[in-house]
Amino acid sequence: MTDNHSHNHTQDHSDLKGRNLLISILLNIVITIAQVIGGLLSGSLALLSDALHNFSDVISLIVSYVAEKLSKRKASLHKTFGYKRAEILAAFINASTLIIVAILLIIEAIKRFQNPQEIESDLVIWLSFIAILGNGFSVLLLKKDSKSNMNMRSAYLHLLTDMMASVAVLIGGLLMKFYQLFWVDSALTFIIAVYLIYMGFDLLKESTKVLMLFTPDSIPIDEIVKEINAIDDISNVHHIHVWQLNEDETHFEAHVDFEKNITLTEFDVILSKIEALLFNKFEINHINIQPEFGKDDVKDVIVQD
Repeated sequence: MTDNHSHNHTQDHSDLKGRNLLISILLNIVITIAQVIGGLLSGSLALLSDALHNFSDVISLIVSYVAEKLSKRKASLHKTFGYKRAEILAAFINASTLIIVAILLIIEAIKRFQNPQEIESDLVIWLSFIAILGNGFSVLLLKKDSKSNMNMRSAYLHLLTDMMASVAVLIGGLLMKFYQLFWVDSALTFIIAVYLIYMGFDLLKESTKVLMLFTPDSIPIDEIVKEINAIDDISNVHHIHVWQLNEDETHFEAHVDFEKNITLTEFDVILSKIEALLFNKFEINHINIQPEFGKDDVKDVIVQD
């Protein structure tokens, strides 16, 4: 009964994530169209850059939405892990686009800074204000899930940085309206772009580590080796691999040398101890141990195949 309730709760939460992403996609499509038209009519590069960023938001949100749906598909004979990495891949793609868009904005900002143009500030002010409201609502929708899911965090970051970009554009519009400081448009575009790179880099690094099967930063392999070796009847643990499949699954595999030729029943008892240690202390939830006795193989902790 408890399992069914837990499954239903997870399913409901997943459906809610998908719905929130869909609402954010529709909002950002409307904002993007409005900003492109407004940017062309007003001549504001900051508004057009914000529209470009918003367009990247639409793409990133669609990628996140598709990945969220794919991640729920079941495993098969040809896809034994299913699509569990879809959301990590989405986070990587979204972080990459965030940085690419930012570099393009920096190039355009430098060009425009050298040749400032008069801008219709009223249009800039109103459209940036509308974008703040739309993105602000989307940010609130995704905030909770962004704390526990890399894919949702990538979508949340796109929206959060875009909301902040719109705030900067609004400030720039007000400065242009009342003080005719048209160079502010380019300066703000540059600042927004640098901020995007700063925000995107950490997420890109984090998702790359998972995709490259790097050991999670929170897993101290030396300490694990020491604790497993301290278990009775174990002489050596070696050939270790630790990786994350996604944010919910951390995998551990290793060869374990035993001091004597134990029975399968005895091995099961020791295996239970290893599993309890790895799960309770290091939050590793998928464990595969290869038992050995008197086998002539490399005993290094890390073995390069």
